[in-house]
Amino acid sequence: MKELTIVKIGGNVVDKEENLEDFLMKFASVPEPKILVHGGGAIATELCRKLGIPIEMHEGRRITPVDTLKIAVMTYAGLVNKRIVAILQKFGCNAIGLSGADGNTIPARKRNPEPIDYGFVGDVDPARIDSSLISNLMGRGITPVFCAVTHDENGTLLNTNADTMASCIAVAMSRLYSVRLIYCFEKKGVLNNPDDENSVIPIITRQRFEELKKSGVVNKGMIPKLSNAFEALDNGVMKVEIKCGSNICEDSGTLVK
Repeated sequence: MKELTIVKIGGNVVDKEENLEDFLMKFASVPEPKILVHGGGAIATELCRKLGIPIEMHEGRRITPVDTLKIAVMTYAGLVNKRIVAILQKFGCNAIGLSGADGNTIPARKRNPEPIDYGFVGDVDPARIDSSLISNLMGRGITPVFCAVTHDENGTLLNTNADTMASCIAVAMSRLYSVRLIYCFEKKGVLNNPDDENSVIPIITRQRFEELKKSGVVNKGMIPKLSNAFEALDNGVMKVEIKCGSNICEDSGTLVK
């Protein structure tokens, strides 16, 4: 099977202009086919604060009432998505910006409000992702750039955790490709000591993940990232890595296995 690289970017890789441009220059050199999935949470959070909209999180996941949903859609599907596409065009990577509603590529269902009401948050079933349409785009030399917005097929947009979205796309595409999934952010990998940039944990197994959660080494946003990494591996994805965006082309970071 042909190899497909799926990269998810978040954190300061997205939030800081110079980091984003440096990353996208390197991503443009990654061999096709490839897919980019992005967040933009810090930008959405900043805009919420400016507008006086409360920010609620639970275990690294954003709770999304209707006002927060509007900000998420404007930020993820608008400003961040189109800025990424424009910069990729600058570096010779012909990209198209998509939400899950575009082409009905990624339908979702609104999350059950029990036991925690996350609001307008969408859960994705990889089996319902239109992998053929995505593959056809890549076959024409176009790189899909997905923001973390889906829809319920009944006219409602939904906020979806970007790490989860990347994992679900990777699982869906693994029916057609040998998929390598890379989570990129500002750190060199999963750190044993958050204050020591060089304390990268080279390999994390599921057992090690549980130990790191109990000890508090892994917390907040890293929990859904690693949970989704293991979910991807359990469902056909060949390789999952967590690394710094500036090192995307290097053999470094944390290997999840």
